[in-house]
Amino acid sequence: MVKIFSHPLIDAKLTKLRDKNTSNNEFRQNLDEITSLMVYEMLRDYKTKPLVVETPIGHFFEGQQLDKEIVIIPILRAGLGMVNGILNLIPQARVGHIGMYRDEETKQVFEYFYKIPEVSKDSYIIVVDPMLATGGSAFHTIKKLKNDGFLNIKLLCLLGVDRGINKISSEFPDVDIYLATKDKELNENDYIVPGLGDAGDRIFGTKK
Repeated sequence: MVKIFSHPLIDAKLTKLRDKNTSNNEFRQNLDEITSLMVYEMLRDYKTKPLVVETPIGHFFEGQQLDKEIVIIPILRAGLGMVNGILNLIPQARVGHIGMYRDEETKQVFEYFYKIPEVSKDSYIIVVDPMLATGGSAFHTIKKLKNDGFLNIKLLCLLGVDRGINKISSEFPDVDIYLATKDKELNENDYIVPGLGDAGDRIFGTKK
């Protein structure tokens, strides 16, 4: 399943991210806020289980708690910029990390870091990366997680194009993809057009 969120707040904040004049601080803030809005909608059908609590006036109330552990897996480094937006809503979520880099000449993707919390294999895994371009990094990340035995994987990105979307959907039909929007194409350097530039550089204030 591919779900593209349509919401005026997301659209307005995404426009701010696209603006080349947006500062690094504003970029990070808007990225946090968009991620929170997306995760709120993403978890709408998430299952809960009963939890009985005592209220301040001495009554017992049967409410709800999250059914499974939630683990956020940012693809380094740009994916780090989406973590706080999720933790703001789900502070008890665990965070793993996977490092991927793409050789600029060969376009091949290489893994350089992988560390995941010790959780049940049916935990709710949310892989995050601002851009779904060629799908190479997301493909290798999901493949690594599946080889590690994880069963319930979702992919959350801001922007995606058909090439990356189709790659993940065809290779992993059980992995749902959530996007803020779908962009038009990739340029000759495999950057998303119109895109928002290099998300990692804009998050951390670095330059190539």
